[in-house]
Amino acid sequence: MQEYASDPLVDTLVDDRYRIQSKLARGGMSTVYLATDMRLERDVALKVLHPHLADDPQFLDRLGREAKAAARLSHPHVVGVLDQGEDGRVAYLVMEYIKGHTLRDVIDERGALSTRLALALIDPVVEGLGAAHSAGLIHRDIKPENVLIADDGRIKLGDFGLARAVSTSTSTGSLIGTVAYLCPELVVGNLADARSDIYSVGIMLYEMITGQQPFDGETPIRVAYQHVNSTVPAPSILVPGLASEVDELVQWCTSKDPDRRPVDGSALLHELRHIRTNLSDAELDLQPPAAVGSLPGLASAPGQGAGRQGPVTASTSQISRAPRPTNPPQAHTEMLGALAHPTEVLRSGRSNPTTVMSTAQQRPAYGQLSAPDGTPFGAAGEDGTEGPPADLSKRAQRKVDRDAEKARQRAAATPTRSLREGNPRRRGLLWILLLVIAALLAAGAGWFFGLGPGSPGTIPPLANRTVAEAQEILRTGGFQSTTKDVFDDDVSPGLVVGSDPAAGEVIRKFQPISLAVSKGPQLFPLPDLGAKPLEDAKTELNGAEMALGPIAETYDEAVPAGTVMAQDPASGTEVRRGTPVSLTVSKGPQPIPVPDVRGQEQSAAVKALEAAGLKPVVAAETVHDRKVPQGAVIAQDPATGNLTRGGAVTLTISKGPKLVEVPSFVGKQAKEAERELRKLGFDVKVENIAGGFFGTVRFQDPVDKAVPEGSVVTLGVV
Repeated sequence: MQEYASDPLVDTLVDDRYRIQSKLARGGMSTVYLATDMRLERDVALKVLHPHLADDPQFLDRLGREAKAAARLSHPHVVGVLDQGEDGRVAYLVMEYIKGHTLRDVIDERGALSTRLALALIDPVVEGLGAAHSAGLIHRDIKPENVLIADDGRIKLGDFGLARAVSTSTSTGSLIGTVAYLCPELVVGNLADARSDIYSVGIMLYEMITGQQPFDGETPIRVAYQHVNSTVPAPSILVPGLASEVDELVQWCTSKDPDRRPVDGSALLHELRHIRTNLSDAELDLQPPAAVGSLPGLASAPGQGAGRQGPVTASTSQISRAPRPTNPPQAHTEMLGALAHPTEVLRSGRSNPTTVMSTAQQRPAYGQLSAPDGTPFGAAGEDGTEGPPADLSKRAQRKVDRDAEKARQRAAATPTRSLREGNPRRRGLLWILLLVIAALLAAGAGWFFGLGPGSPGTIPPLANRTVAEAQEILRTGGFQSTTKDVFDDDVSPGLVVGSDPAAGEVIRKFQPISLAVSKGPQLFPLPDLGAKPLEDAKTELNGAEMALGPIAETYDEAVPAGTVMAQDPASGTEVRRGTPVSLTVSKGPQPIPVPDVRGQEQSAAVKALEAAGLKPVVAAETVHDRKVPQGAVIAQDPATGNLTRGGAVTLTISKGPKLVEVPSFVGKQAKEAERELRKLGFDVKVENIAGGFFGTVRFQDPVDKAVPEGSVVTLGVV
């Protein structure tokens, strides 16, 4: 973990017990330090609350209750809360110190992970979360940064110290977490429960498999909006070939309706481990398109592939961010999870003696089931032949023997009457005949239930075969079959999706087997979103269970801003549920800057405005202006800013300077003449004659005629 810059608390002693060594991280509510517990001589993680929270008595009281609740939770995959207290203005939590890195570091370093690695890493997280939910705790901030991976391979879920116990939650029941993983019910202000954590786990699993989060946006509120109004797309859209079970797991966890998610972490853990056990090696080791490559050591060892009961393990070298040395040290390994739901043999009410069912299998899948010892039904037995497990064959044979014995007992107990009483020879022959008949009945029953139509048989795997091939295999094995058509996103049309009962089950051969034949993926026509406001288009996409794709914006003179102009794929196109639909949205007419044409001749100004796409309007009234020549633009409205195409600009045209009659000031004092001329709007030029000693106007030019305002009047002064 990264050590941050110096801090005032570093090298101080908190509460006379915890010596702070260095700063580890800083978050929105607290700063985390590496400290040493001087009393027990061990390293701990000390979470110090920010001052504005430490000064809130109600928050500290609630924090104390939550810390006690979290401290009662002891689980190998949950970071333990060791202590809580206050030292002056320092309010703190003491937690177990995990030396290593986080799941965020793994995702940043590796990008998209293989299915095997993603499920192996998230298994202990879900196990720890399930234990917390059972104890009444909700995390509220599940994210890769809170999944700690120790150097020795241990994986723990941290930051339960700020979680709120369900039994003591406030009326709001919410603690806002990281927006990328925030569940819809918290966004709209509803209560949070265990299913809220499940949603965050689903988002995190999506990111682990695809290398990116399902929703992004320029601001947190846009991301939160998508959590409420959009459907999380299937990971297989970005990772072609991904097992459909993984798609279903992610979309089950991230359903917008909490009632359609797993009820808590334990329920999710059962399904997660069931999927891990039943996926093939090829499905588990599928590499995403942008993946760096599978991590060393995570590939299945011989005898530990999918469908077997061997545990999945990961060493610290498999998830460390540091480069691997040439001779890496021997790393301890940790069991990340094994199958938590052993298969159970249950008695059936039908004629077949046993029916194999998985206690964890709740979906109507056509998956492979296993016997109690973990051997898949239909696998080769000890003698190399394919058939039901030996214990089932023995049970079936014992039932046949019991039925035969009962038949002999009933025959022996049937009263008979001699043809000739007192003839022992004939009575003996009669008994022999009855015994022969009983033996024949027993042999017939034995043949029927042992080798004939009533004998038990294991249903072979039939997925991805043609109907003719599947029916021929069943006929060869002595089974009868029917067909039914179903939609399936992964199996090509015309091929068998599975059977009911499922492959691997043991049934009597006279019982019918139903073959599910793929009709291909179920397709739905896209709604027409053109000419609709963007918000209405989003609502309609959600109603059709489609995903919102990229939104492009463009100017359009005819379409109002915020209106959908085009969509891709087009309306009416038949696509799968969850398909992203890209939208092109109008930004309205493009704004045009208004050019400044003041001072230009009228015709030139009109041409300039028309070239810019605007409409020039010449005002009927013209005005005089001493500085603007006649016929030029003296004013325009608007003079600046933006207009849309075709916007009007009003031009006012100058009549030039107005004519003013120049009176005669000859014989008058020069100063008075100059003052009066300037009042009339003329400029005055004084020429002194012989020094202008008397200050009297001797002559002026012009005089007694009309000239343009602002003209120069020359005065000769003596």
